[in-house]
Amino acid sequence: MRTNLADWLWNCARCTLLLIGFALTPMNAPAAATASVAVIPLKGAIGPASADFVVRSLARAADEHAQLAVLELDTPGGLDLSMRSIIQAILASPVPVAAFIAPSGARAASAGTYITYASHIAAMAPGTNLGAASPVQLGLGGPQREPSSAGKAASGTDSQSTETRKQMQDAAAYIRGLAQLRGRNAQWAERAVREAVALSATEALEQNVIDLTASDVPDLLAKLDGRHVKTASGDHVLATKHAPLVVLQPDWRSRFLATITDPSVALILMMIGMYGLFFEFANPGMVLPGVAGAICLLVGLFALQLLPISFVGLGLIVLGMGFLVAEMFLPTFGSLGIGGIIAFAIGALMLIDTDVPGFGIPAGLVVGLALFTALFVFTVSGVALRARKRPVVSGGETMPGSIGVMLARESESGWARVQGERWRVQPAASQALPHEGARVRVISRHGLTLTVEPFEGEREAGHS
Repeated sequence: MRTNLADWLWNCARCTLLLIGFALTPMNAPAAATASVAVIPLKGAIGPASADFVVRSLARAADEHAQLAVLELDTPGGLDLSMRSIIQAILASPVPVAAFIAPSGARAASAGTYITYASHIAAMAPGTNLGAASPVQLGLGGPQREPSSAGKAASGTDSQSTETRKQMQDAAAYIRGLAQLRGRNAQWAERAVREAVALSATEALEQNVIDLTASDVPDLLAKLDGRHVKTASGDHVLATKHAPLVVLQPDWRSRFLATITDPSVALILMMIGMYGLFFEFANPGMVLPGVAGAICLLVGLFALQLLPISFVGLGLIVLGMGFLVAEMFLPTFGSLGIGGIIAFAIGALMLIDTDVPGFGIPAGLVVGLALFTALFVFTVSGVALRARKRPVVSGGETMPGSIGVMLARESESGWARVQGERWRVQPAASQALPHEGARVRVISRHGLTLTVEPFEGEREAGHS
């Protein structure tokens, strides 16, 4: 009887525990199943810093098992290599990527259009636009220049140069492939490249350029809830309506890279580096100018290797700096200095080999740096020139003309005290050394021997 009662109590306890577990499971399941959504803001010109930030942010979203990455776009365009790095990361991402052109008034021009086409989901906020994706030199950022009439006549056709045509064909094929991959309007994508056309949010939705429009990120997530998306890792079903948002901001590395890859900052770092090394070589042992100069020069060169630079422009900058340094040491009466300033200014204007917005060096900065350099160089040269004209007040060059007193006389030479020091002396040609205590005047110096002659007159020389 006791055994049956114990079994009955044990079975009741197990049933109670199971019922409690079933009751708690539905309450905890939604929170555990709802993965976060990563929001990655991409604003401004697309360059090495922004590409590094987006690539690392997508990798972080994958590591944290986010169900969606929203790339919030507002860009005028950017560099081709940076754009392709972002697109490669999107295509290889196991996390679905939604390109969202927002907020109202934003745009995804040029490189932004390619990124929008490459994303798994494309969306726009009202009042935004995308397009104008024609290639510009080494970057993507605006319409092509029209060829001159002379060029048309020389080539016999209205087409542009062979290099420009190659860039155009490559860009058109690239965006067409992205459109076909995502099932979007490939014909309009080619027009965006070849004719630099653009669309508003409503027009883009009507022409199957984007998938949907949304007023903001929460509205976008509500509309994407339940959507099927295929990525490199397989098919995904989004559950974004109540998903938590995680906004990823640039860290110190991205901010540092964005600062030094600004062409103006890179140019200033190079100048500081060159001047620092110049001061160190001119004054060995100062240490600080050499250390600071080497660091600035290496950081500036690192930034330049990430940017599309003209090596002719870089060469002119280095040549100009060399001329300016030489002006401080050589009596060229400003010839090297003026040539160095001209070479530096032309090189700085030619340094960045692209017309992409946000990657040029302002002419005002070039003029300011050239004027500052000219003022510095000619000030130092003027000080050095005045120093050369001053009479020598110390050293062996001051010995001729000095007055001394004979200390001892030998057969063909003797000893005299000149400028407070004991010197061996010899007489000038066809002369003899005076007696001890007599004053002599130094004619010349040969090593440690002075040639002297008897001093006549009562002029005070200030030496004994």
